Amino acid sequence: MTQVLTQQEIDKLLSAMNSGEIDEQAYLEKEEESHAKAYDFRRPTKLSKEYINTLFMIFEDFSKYAGNNLTTQIRSNVSFKLTSIEQISYDEFIHSIPKFTLLGLFQSAPLTGIQMIEINPQFSMILVELLCGGSETEIGKSNTENKKSFTDIELALLEEVYKILIVSFETAWKDLVELDCNLSGIDTNPQLLQNMSPNEPVVLVTCTVSVLNQKTFINLCIPYVFFEGIMDKLSFRNWFDSDKGFNQEDSDHLHKNIKSVDLGLETILGTTTMTLSDFINLEIGDAISLNQKISEPLKMYAGDQFFGYVKPGKKENRLAVEVLEISEGESE
Repeated sequence: MTQVLTQQEIDKLLSAMNSGEIDEQAYLEKEEESHAKAYDFRRPTKLSKEYINTLFMIFEDFSKYAGNNLTTQIRSNVSFKLTSIEQISYDEFIHSIPKFTLLGLFQSAPLTGIQMIEINPQFSMILVELLCGGSETEIGKSNTENKKSFTDIELALLEEVYKILIVSFETAWKDLVELDCNLSGIDTNPQLLQNMSPNEPVVLVTCTVSVLNQKTFINLCIPYVFFEGIMDKLSFRNWFDSDKGFNQEDSDHLHKNIKSVDLGLETILGTTTMTLSDFINLEIGDAISLNQKISEPLKMYAGDQFFGYVKPGKKENRLAVEVLEISEGESE
């Protein structure tokens, strides 16, 4: 127990420090040297920092594969970004996610354990709407905050999403181990799952996902037993000394994935500035002059990169543009 000093003892201590009898700096250095680091036995660190760094590389790849594959499937740009990797207990994971959420359970032979991917209901319904051909302007406007269950059709569509994520998981690990991943089932009540003991150590991988200006998180929960059979392969030495080169099959697969990704193109008609007073007084039918001359070509962008100059027109009752000039280096 920490000793409580009397006021008299405090006064003597301050007096000794002011007179130089006690070297405060030496005391602090000694305190720093002898400081013991607290260890939380409820959150044992099973994987070393080196192994965690390797996992960062693997799940960076997973994020890229998952983003590309989902973009191809739902025909809308999906951005995946690895956010964090933590070592926690299974009980902590279960209590960190909503009571009603979507959990995809899968196994990865020949490794043991059950892995889980958690997607919140709101983002799940955005994916369902996109898979059903919903209008991008209307996506996410439906009220799903109070949703308490999924229909059989919704679960069937989301099962396809999980299969895409599992294939991406498989592909991300292929340089270390060949996995055969299979979806075991989908659950919506994590509190009732009993596939692991509460104190079981797990690795929690969190990714930020963006689609149609909507941002959310997707969590992967991987039990420690999954890594036990491949612990020696997680070191950087084995990672970089691997004799698996980048062969023609890998190159063809990469080209195929890249070519199937949808790329957003945007043509800027023009810009202008106005006073706040004029903006407030705008009415239907008002004409606004832009800084773009009619005789000048328009700028086109691919994503956020300048692509080239185009000329506006129409084709089959739709607005269209004719490419006049492609910026060097931007089209590659």
